Amino acid sequence: MTRNLAIAGNFNLTNNNELFDMLVELGQHPRNTADTVMVLEKIGHFLDEANDFLFRKYRKEGLTRAEITKRIIEELDVYRVLRKATRSFDGGYVMAGMIGHGDLFALRDPGGIRPGFYYQDDEVVVIASERPQIQTALNVPIESVKEIKPGHALVVKRNGEVLHEQVNEPAKPTQCSFERIYFSRGTDRDIYQERKDLGRSLVRSVLKAVDYDLKNTVFTFIPNTAETAFFGMVEGVREQSEERLKSKLLKEKNLSAARIEELLSSPQPRVEKIMTKDAKLRTFITTDADRKDLVAQIYDVTYGVIKPTDTLVVLDDSIVRGTTLRSSILRILDRLGMKKIIVVSSAPQIRYPDCYGIDMSKMKDFIAFEAAVELARERGHEPLLQEIYEDCLANEKKPRAEAKNQVIRLFDLFTPQEVSDKISEILTPPEMKAEVQIIYQGIGGLRKACPNHTGDWYFTGNYPTPGGHRVANRSFINFMEKSNARAY
Repeated sequence: MTRNLAIAGNFNLTNNNELFDMLVELGQHPRNTADTVMVLEKIGHFLDEANDFLFRKYRKEGLTRAEITKRIIEELDVYRVLRKATRSFDGGYVMAGMIGHGDLFALRDPGGIRPGFYYQDDEVVVIASERPQIQTALNVPIESVKEIKPGHALVVKRNGEVLHEQVNEPAKPTQCSFERIYFSRGTDRDIYQERKDLGRSLVRSVLKAVDYDLKNTVFTFIPNTAETAFFGMVEGVREQSEERLKSKLLKEKNLSAARIEELLSSPQPRVEKIMTKDAKLRTFITTDADRKDLVAQIYDVTYGVIKPTDTLVVLDDSIVRGTTLRSSILRILDRLGMKKIIVVSSAPQIRYPDCYGIDMSKMKDFIAFEAAVELARERGHEPLLQEIYEDCLANEKKPRAEAKNQVIRLFDLFTPQEVSDKISEILTPPEMKAEVQIIYQGIGGLRKACPNHTGDWYFTGNYPTPGGHRVANRSFINFMEKSNARAY
């Protein structure tokens, strides 16, 4: 029973081929190179090794098999097994495992890329990727829910003893910021505030885009996951309006009652629910073939609240592919007959693949990458694409630790505004009557709103592990070779 192992987790490893070769050298014969297989085989191998060591030790002392099993249960060093098994892992992970005799563990990657929390009392130990789920299920205060530290493992022994010790040397903290923007539930206290701050940081850009004309501007949001950031943006717009009013009051002298009343009647943000999603479906994680039909069926619009002179500001939590905007949402909104549509993303431009758990592996799918490539071709930089391609191929022949993200050089050619403008052009359907503008969150706004979650490689190309750089390069190679294969 001390050799039986079950694993569950939130993880992606980037160096599966290397791990496969290591296992073959150890005498193992894995079925394939999937990371789930690699994790099971690597931990399983060193679990077997620990069992064999203890068995041989007590066999020499003359103990019976039943006595040896009892000793193994008592003395099995789970931390030693995990240290030896995971020291070559490259990726983001929180993985939980149980051994047949009753010991269990939860292990987090050295950079803390993937989130992990736990709660313990005299009766239970609970482990989850999100804090609110533990609070809700057990009705416990937020202070009672602890975080599994990066590079550490929580081990619960068969006898109920709970340990929290280091397994791998913690790296520079690079907690995934996209968890905060989109994937994690917004009911977490800190995530809720961070999403509001993301919306608030967009206020100046939005007000500039509408020329501070609140009388002819309507604010709304899609999808439902953008609601919290929308609250922050609207609060920020109101605060800006109050500041402008205060400034006017301070500048004027001998105010009459009529003038005060006129100033106090200055327009406030017009907030409306313009688009309704009738089904609890996430088009972001729907296959490309199904996304267009799905969006057309699940969204409906509110008629009668938009004027022909209005600008509609629509907050979204992220614009990744732009497929739903281009093929359906903008067309649906255009029925309302407004002058202009401004789509605002509370996330920055997603430019690079994610390979640590969110699983966005094909660079060609990203609208920001598509825009950058089009700009490069329009401005005579196409030879650079070939140069980056050749350097990516050369990088694949180098040791993993020497890998560098070559694709950054493409985006270095253009300002974020230039890329946003090209995205607006690409996403505007040819039959659109309303003008379309896309505004993205800035990297500075992201870092200010989420100061403790600095993992932003999908926005900046700054990957926390060498495997991430290799994935970015491989994704670019696939693009140049017109391959639809995954990058890892």
